[in-house]
Amino acid sequence: MRDFRLGSILGFEIRIDISWFIIFFLILWTFTFAVFPVNFPGLSMMAYIAMGVIGTLLFFASLLAHEISHSLVARAKDIPVEGITLFIFGGMSRTRMEAETAGDEFQIAGVGPLTSLVLGGLFWAVAWVSFRAGGSMAIIGVAQYLALLNVLLAVFNLLPGFPLDGGRIFRAAVWKYSGDYTKATRWASNAGKGLAYLLIGFGLFSAFSGNIVGGLWLVFIGWFLRNAAVASYQQHLLQQVLTEVRAEDAMTRDPETVRPELTLQELVDEHFMRRRFDAFPVARNGQPLGLITLEQVREVPREEWPTRTVGDAMSPAEDGVTVRPDERMSDVLQKMEGAGHGRVLVTRDGHLEGIITTADVMGWVKRARELEG
Repeated sequence: MRDFRLGSILGFEIRIDISWFIIFFLILWTFTFAVFPVNFPGLSMMAYIAMGVIGTLLFFASLLAHEISHSLVARAKDIPVEGITLFIFGGMSRTRMEAETAGDEFQIAGVGPLTSLVLGGLFWAVAWVSFRAGGSMAIIGVAQYLALLNVLLAVFNLLPGFPLDGGRIFRAAVWKYSGDYTKATRWASNAGKGLAYLLIGFGLFSAFSGNIVGGLWLVFIGWFLRNAAVASYQQHLLQQVLTEVRAEDAMTRDPETVRPELTLQELVDEHFMRRRFDAFPVARNGQPLGLITLEQVREVPREEWPTRTVGDAMSPAEDGVTVRPDERMSDVLQKMEGAGHGRVLVTRDGHLEGIITTADVMGWVKRARELEG
C-alpha cells in the first residue's frame, strides 16, 4: 500500500502517500538545523526544534489549503472530487473528470495560487502584529518564513508549464482560443517539458558552481515535472481513446472461474500454479460471486490454506468489482482503480460474461494506435 487515509476535511478524503514522509522529514531537518538558526540566531535548541516542527506542519497545512481550494471550486463546477493526496512534491486533488469548459479550467487552476498569496499575506500580518507587540522572535520567524514560502509557492505554480497551475491556466487560454482541448493539452504539456529542462539545466549549473544541494533539488524537481507533464498528456490521450469504447469491446470473454467452496490450498495447487493468471472470478452456476487474487491468498497464513476457502478470502461482487458490458471504458478504468485489484468482472443480468484487466486495456489501446498508423 503506497498511501493511507489521514481523515476528511469539508467532505474531501485526505490521503498521504509514503513518499510524503521523505519531504516532511527533510523540510523538518532544514527548518530546525539550517533555516531558523541562520536567520534568527540567539535562540535555544529547543526553540529551534519547536519552530521546525510548527513551521513544517503549517507549511504542509498551507499546501493542503491550496489543494482544498482547487477541490472546492471543482465541486462547485459539478466535477466529482474523490479526495486529496499529499506526496513528495506537495498535493494533488483526485477528480473523476476534467473541466468541461475553458472558463471552468481557468477558475479551478487560478484559485490555487490565489489561495497561496492570501495565506502569505495572513502569515505576514501575524509576523507584523507580533513584532509590533513585542512578541516572541520564534513566532515572528516562523510567520515570516511561511509568508515567504507561500508567495514563492504561488509564483512557482504560476509558471506556464503543465501540470502546474500556470500550465493549466495556459491550457485554458489555448483551449478558449482554439476550441481544441487536445491541442491545448499538448501545448501545455510541451511547455511543462520545456520548463522542466530549464530547471534541470539550471540545477546542473548550480551544482557544478558549488550549490550542490540546491542544484540537485532543482534537477529532481525538473525531472519530476517532465515526467508529470508527459504522463498527464498520455492520460488525456488514453481517456480520449477510451471514451467511445465499451467494456464488452475490451474484455476477455468466458474467463476460467473457481468455486467459492475451493480451499486456498486447492486454488494454489490446481489454478495459480498451473495457469499464468494472478486472479480468478469466483462463480457458482455462471453467477459471479466475487474475485480472488494471488495477493489476497498471500495475505492468509500458509498454515491456514488447507482450511480457509476462496469464499473467505475473495472480494465480493458487491464491493464494486463488476461492470455492465455497455459501460464506457473511461468509467471502467475508474472502477478498476477504486477496486484496487486492477481487474473487474463484466456481468449481464447476473451472469458472468468476461473479465477486464489492466493488460486488456493496454492491449486494446496498443492495437487501436497501431491500426491508426
